[in-house]
Amino acid sequence: MKNDVGIDKKLISPASPIPLPRKDAVEMPPSGLQQQRWNTKNLGLRLGADLTSAACAASIVAPLIAIIDRSIMENASGRNTLGNSLRASLRTLLRRPHAVLVSKPVALVFMLYGGTYLTANTLDTATATVRNAPAAGVTSGTAKFAASSAANVGLCVYKDQVFVRMFGPPAAHRGPPRPVPLPSYLLFTLRDCLTIFASFNVPPVLGPYLDERVLGASLRSRVGGTTLAQFVAPAAVQLLSTPVHLLGLDLYNRPAGQASWRDRWLQVRKNWAVSAAARICRIVPAFGLGGTVNSKVRKNLMEKLA
Repeated sequence: MKNDVGIDKKLISPASPIPLPRKDAVEMPPSGLQQQRWNTKNLGLRLGADLTSAACAASIVAPLIAIIDRSIMENASGRNTLGNSLRASLRTLLRRPHAVLVSKPVALVFMLYGGTYLTANTLDTATATVRNAPAAGVTSGTAKFAASSAANVGLCVYKDQVFVRMFGPPAAHRGPPRPVPLPSYLLFTLRDCLTIFASFNVPPVLGPYLDERVLGASLRSRVGGTTLAQFVAPAAVQLLSTPVHLLGLDLYNRPAGQASWRDRWLQVRKNWAVSAAARICRIVPAFGLGGTVNSKVRKNLMEKLA
């Protein structure tokens, strides 16, 4: 039976009235539109874990890298040979360790790699927080590469402009400090971009090739192509980045007008092999040992805070 407006009266009864919305009711959006929750559990302690792991890794690698970097710069400037500089620094480290461990060069290298590791760690923590992911998770995308590269390049260029003033030619220490020329800054930046590219972009591409074409089944199961590429690629690129580094140093050691480009090339070629070997020795602890320590310490700390 229908009323005047065409509504069936059987569908409406006092026992089952049409429910009206309550004023105090909270409307819930559809499940697909619900706001994603953030993982903020122990966020302050997690950021402390990021800092602790970065500091541990940087503390381990900083003394050795500072010694190697000093020897390369003294060799390029003519202040000392690479071998003699290494021996003198190692002798000081054994006899008077505090003179090396709390020195300005070690502090600069600690700043460089501590800042690089900390940037990567805090980006991982920020990503896990926003995506409500586990605290110990890590990322490997473009954002992490860009942030880590910016931190590493910026801090490394700053470190090198201080090193080149400290360990440059004796004539550079007479009078006020000589400014580092812009071409040297650009060459140092190019050098670091080559190393970062080889450390972050090449291994994922080179690893599968090594697994398929180079490594045997037994070695592939124990090491893996990507792990091997993580050590080989940054070391191999030093053959290309070392002359860039040496040219940047020579432009500071011998300012414009004091040497022709042919003379600069002869100086770079003279120091190329020994400097490349030294830079390969520094890249293994920097991106191998340091990166491993940072990731393992961070993972252990984050799992305890989960």
